Amino acid sequence: MKKILVIHGPNLNLLGQRETSIYGTTTLDEINRTLDKVAKEHDVELVFFQSNHEGDIVDTVGRASSEGVKAIVINPAAYTHTSVAIRDALAAVSVPAVEVHLSNIYKREEFRQHSLIAPACAGQVSGFGVQSYILGLLAAVNLINP
Repeated sequence: MKKILVIHGPNLNLLGQRETSIYGTTTLDEINRTLDKVAKEHDVELVFFQSNHEGDIVDTVGRASSEGVKAIVINPAAYTHTSVAIRDALAAVSVPAVEVHLSNIYKREEFRQHSLIAPACAGQVSGFGVQSYILGLLAAVNLINP
């Protein structure tokens, strides 16, 4: 079974309680359970990782290929706009990635409207709430099962 790594960035562990007018009331555990159901329908295994620490995310991306990961779905959260390190890690590994965001980053504050991560990814999905993760996962499945 092919393995897809799902990375949740900083503060996403607080989903369901933080800024619900922007991010909704769905918790991270609920997102992960939804993604697991979709993954089973497509015969892929998901590995979930959440961290508030940039270096932990970089290390996890760096190990992806050696751990048999075939694709990455990543919500880098605030690191989207600031992390050259995560961008470089994604570019360095031979694992395709899809960037996802619950909110439409292009309709938010100006500083959130630029992604340093997107150029290192096959594509980006934003603005559809939990559906962004599902669409991102389906895109990742298509990348590894053309």
